[in-house]
Amino acid sequence: MSKIFETVKKAGGEIPDLIRSVAGERDARAPMGDLPCEGIGAPPGLSKAPVESPALPGGSAAIRGIRTIHLRVPGPSPILPFENGHSRPSEQYRILRTRIGQHPRRPHLILVSSPESGDGKTVTAINTAAALSLKSDGHVLLLDGDFRKSAVHHQMGLPEAPGLAEVLKGDSTIEDAMVRTQEFPNLFVICAGAPPSNPVELFDSPNWETLCTRMRSAFRYVVLDSPPVGAVADYDLIQAACDGVVLVLRPDHTNRQLHAKALKIIPRAKLLGVVLNCVPDWSLAKHAGSGYYYSGEKVYQG
Repeated sequence: MSKIFETVKKAGGEIPDLIRSVAGERDARAPMGDLPCEGIGAPPGLSKAPVESPALPGGSAAIRGIRTIHLRVPGPSPILPFENGHSRPSEQYRILRTRIGQHPRRPHLILVSSPESGDGKTVTAINTAAALSLKSDGHVLLLDGDFRKSAVHHQMGLPEAPGLAEVLKGDSTIEDAMVRTQEFPNLFVICAGAPPSNPVELFDSPNWETLCTRMRSAFRYVVLDSPPVGAVADYDLIQAACDGVVLVLRPDHTNRQLHAKALKIIPRAKLLGVVLNCVPDWSLAKHAGSGYYYSGEKVYQG
């Protein structure tokens, strides 16, 4: 086990309400299989028009105005492990969902990030949003805010544009940028869109604040994938609009110094917890008798 776990363990007494959930597997799981996908440059500068009112998923007329798309997941892939016998990772994401739902701060806009690229923040954001959407008490929006290195559209087999960038620039309506997933009817997605030349200005604009306010009222949860913590100014602007942050770490990958820096950057009041990604089976993983299953992706209760 790497020193990342040791660092998280030491921080357990300092970080309130720490989620120490282990999600994902070191090796890629069996592919879900390619699913058929239906349906499918603005100049630089600030937005040309204010963000229009969002489509409210609660209304049947609004839902009919949003494209429904079958996912096409490249295989093998660690995303959406809720069928095909992937019981261990799916159970961990359900535990994470439960802890978010029971959190005393009742977060609605949840930012998922990591100290550096490759820790698994995008996979965690997708799977967390999907797990939240499996409950029938509201709709969930997955929003890709990583303009520098967007990956949600690739991971899920969705059109890259129009997306968030086009909405913030005023080149697209929210209805045109948003898609509803066929396999997860309560899950809606807005991809990042075509890479903008001015990502900081887009997040530092009234349109971003307006969009967050309207998405908060339209969805039970909004899960945002962002750039790594502190890497660019985009992150700080996204974090400011969110209720809480989930930090993703990957043993034997995450730089220990960057991890410590990330914990200092994230306000204590917003840190919902830490997810350990790609943790292999180890000695504490045991079967606890007939009928109860404890996986190698151990959950550490804070």
